[in-house]
Amino acid sequence: MAAAAAAAAAWLWSGLWNERFWFPANFSWADLERQEPGVGEVYPLPRHVWAAFPGALVLFALRQLFERFIARPCAALLNIQNCEPRTAQPNAILEKVFTSITKCPDARRLEGLSKQLDWDVRKIQRWFRHRRNKDKPSIHVKFCESMWRLAFYICIFTYGLRILWLDFLIMFIHHLLSVTLISFSYMNNMVRVGSLILLVHDTSDGFLEVAKISNYAKYQRVCDATFVLFCVVFIVTRLGIYPFWLLNTTLFESKEILGPYPSWWLFNGLLLIMQVLHVIWSYFIIRIAYKALAQGKVSKDERSDVESSSEEEDVTSSSRKGVLSSSSNDTSRINGHITSGQWAEEE
Repeated sequence: MAAAAAAAAAWLWSGLWNERFWFPANFSWADLERQEPGVGEVYPLPRHVWAAFPGALVLFALRQLFERFIARPCAALLNIQNCEPRTAQPNAILEKVFTSITKCPDARRLEGLSKQLDWDVRKIQRWFRHRRNKDKPSIHVKFCESMWRLAFYICIFTYGLRILWLDFLIMFIHHLLSVTLISFSYMNNMVRVGSLILLVHDTSDGFLEVAKISNYAKYQRVCDATFVLFCVVFIVTRLGIYPFWLLNTTLFESKEILGPYPSWWLFNGLLLIMQVLHVIWSYFIIRIAYKALAQGKVSKDERSDVESSSEEEDVTSSSRKGVLSSSSNDTSRINGHITSGQWAEEE
């Protein structure tokens, strides 16, 4: 049994690294190991991917230092206080219900808990509201997070421009693609198109983070202006440069030069899927921009706002009537970009 499993694993492993899948005709993995004498070419090697792990640790350490010594002082300068939400009174029974059953108990469960604990329903509702708020990041935390993302996007974008100016190949594929796809595209020496795609996709992200930082700091005009810039740059890069320049090269020009082969179909298929996502994201962004224009401003980020006491009254009223009311905003995030529930309230 063990021998059969080992044989199957070896067969799968050999199939995974099949040269006829990853390379066009007359190319092999050995070609990546060789360097042309006197030319100085160095091809990417599979073992280079291991460098991503220490790189991730370094990036994590840089983020901690940035938030502590740069983002937090900036938040204090803009008078964004690190206010902790009101904590819930310790209660083992309610904590078990919160962690194991539901974070928003219905009227029937509230009545049962009220009888079990000899608490009034409103007190139990208040406990659950405070407990939910405890798990949500504060405005201060979100501000520091956006500051870090802004710094990261600026550095990556600047680095990408510098690399292109120096005509030096780098490795990265758009962050929506899985780690496996990024690794294989690098190993397959397709880093030129990967670096260009990364550059195009990171261009608009800095404007988004500036808009969010301005929103947290209550600079509404700056928020509105940078959000408009984000919309314009996003649509130009994702629906203009990406399909008419990059996809044209990978789909048509490369086919004329090398001809199609198995991994060519795989990579181009994923790039086309990415373009479909671009259309979906653009729809949401245009929808948000339209609502922002209709309302006169970009609304607040509702991702983790602290619940107000008015929600208790609504739930209490519903409980008395025996009607269970539920409301949920469209707060999903796609590829780190906002959707309708985060920046524009539903009509």
